[in-house]
Amino acid sequence: EVQLVESGGGLVQAGGSLRLSCAVSGFTFNDHAIGWFRQAPGKEREAVSCLSNTGYEASIYYADSVKGRFTISSDNAKNTMYLEMNNMKPEDTAVYYCAADGRLQTLISGESEYWGQGTQVTVSS
Repeated sequence: EVQLVESGGGLVQAGGSLRLSCAVSGFTFNDHAIGWFRQAPGKEREAVSCLSNTGYEASIYYADSVKGRFTISSDNAKNTMYLEMNNMKPEDTAVYYCAADGRLQTLISGESEYWGQGTQVTVSS
């Protein structure tokens, strides 16, 4: 059974940092692309950052709004994915979800099969 469990959300002041974690089970990073999405109130869910390091594709995607501030990474030994968020802005406030799919482009499109339950991130001004 595939499971993704996010943690690390919370309240932070503008300019501050948070690190989100996503513990996964039921698949490996060798055969699935993984990524982070967010959904703010009244807005559509958007891809924040995605990572693929499978046997057939290796690539990293960042939304323009987070380039230079957010970093995605994974620890294969711990089956955990991370999102390091620095210099945070009030517009980063959203529920953050981790997701996984066999193909990076399917993941980025938001049509992934596997999703976590989400963790709230709030950035105060």
